[in-house]
Amino acid sequence: MVSTLRIPRLVVAAPSSGSGKTTVATGLMAAFTGRGLTVSPHKAGPDYIDPGYHALATGRPGRNLDACLCGTGLLGPLFAHGAAGADLAVVEGVMGLYDGAAGQGDLASTAQLAKALRAPVVLVVDGSSQSRSVAALVHGFASWDPEVRIGGVILNKVGSDRHEELLRDALDEAGVDVLGVLRRTPQAATPSRHLGLVPVAEREPDAVAAVAAMAEQIRAGCDLDALWALARSAPPLTEAPWDPAGALAGAGTPPPAGPRPVVAVAGGAAFTFSYAEHAELLTAAGAEVVPFDPLRDERLPESTGALVIGGGFPEVYAPELSANAALRAEVAALAAAGAPVAAECAGLLYLARELDGAPMCGVLDAAARMTERLTLGYRDAVAVGDSVLAPAGTRVSGHEFHRTSLEPGAGADPAWGVVRPGPPRTEGFVQGGVHASYLHVHWAALPSAAARLVARAVRPGAAR
Repeated sequence: MVSTLRIPRLVVAAPSSGSGKTTVATGLMAAFTGRGLTVSPHKAGPDYIDPGYHALATGRPGRNLDACLCGTGLLGPLFAHGAAGADLAVVEGVMGLYDGAAGQGDLASTAQLAKALRAPVVLVVDGSSQSRSVAALVHGFASWDPEVRIGGVILNKVGSDRHEELLRDALDEAGVDVLGVLRRTPQAATPSRHLGLVPVAEREPDAVAAVAAMAEQIRAGCDLDALWALARSAPPLTEAPWDPAGALAGAGTPPPAGPRPVVAVAGGAAFTFSYAEHAELLTAAGAEVVPFDPLRDERLPESTGALVIGGGFPEVYAPELSANAALRAEVAALAAAGAPVAAECAGLLYLARELDGAPMCGVLDAAARMTERLTLGYRDAVAVGDSVLAPAGTRVSGHEFHRTSLEPGAGADPAWGVVRPGPPRTEGFVQGGVHASYLHVHWAALPSAAARLVARAVRPGAAR
């Protein structure tokens, strides 16, 4: 049912990566939450890590909005679904405002998302190496696409009161509101490593302190009343909120009758990458979703009938994962029994024979290792054969993001045939009930994947 969504909203963008979007977006979320508002956090693009900080700031799941992975038609519905019941939505952009999928115009850019949501943009500008030139920079971003509404600027990395005065004077000439000025604050820094920020789950006490510092920085340096007024100026949206049960019904895959099977979903510090909609789809498909931590739990959840192992950083925890031999044996036994196992990226490595020489589950006869090479980007792919997630010929848009390599990179029955970019290639493994791949796929665009997995899951009391 189509409804009118009246929710104040802001998109936090920047001219380029490294300008301070995450600090500002997370700080705004925490600061407005501290004012008693219910804030809905969102992230443009496929990033899994920033939403963890957003969730910490707001107490609500961080949700991704990605036109490449989900299609432009789902941007509004997924936003409406995530923002239901909130007083304010804050969307953190990706890269620079107009950057998106390579060679595809504004597809998957923050600008495209801001237009789809009819949301005002707060541009975070690194002022550290400029003064009056900031006006030309902001004018260019504001005038490039007339459909993108730049509602104001937050100046970041400002060096002194005099520097602030010069920047404000320049932007006043340009007719652009300055909504905040931030100085460098080491307490608000968040550590990074080979794939970006260190996830919240790996540093929760420090992450809590960092988010609190971001909120204080925003409260001290930004005009929250002006930002709130800007958010409230966003016009109503007429969208049908995405609904997992409706998505499954639309896919022609109603939940099967009988007891709800247990679908174990890996989590903890080594497996932090997941989309909130995946668990919602599994539940709507008839599963009981039970999280477990491969670093701590020596057994799979009781009556586990299917397994989902998403992305993360198993390479950081390879010795600890390897030392948990009891759980590795249970995972191998479950896969050998034919139960459905869906593994993406980190999950693929965990199912391999070894990772950097440390024994893993041995479900796949493949060896993984860390490399210096970053593999990153969107991929168009097609299912090579039938699997627990998709029938042969299913087309998907996915995303790769890793610094590991696997030998061999594909099994006798590959998971996907990657058709773009670059020359066609096969990738991943389909083996019994196992579907393992480097490719991250958003199930909101493929809801039947959840239904197929649940339909094949072993139900309580049934023999494997």
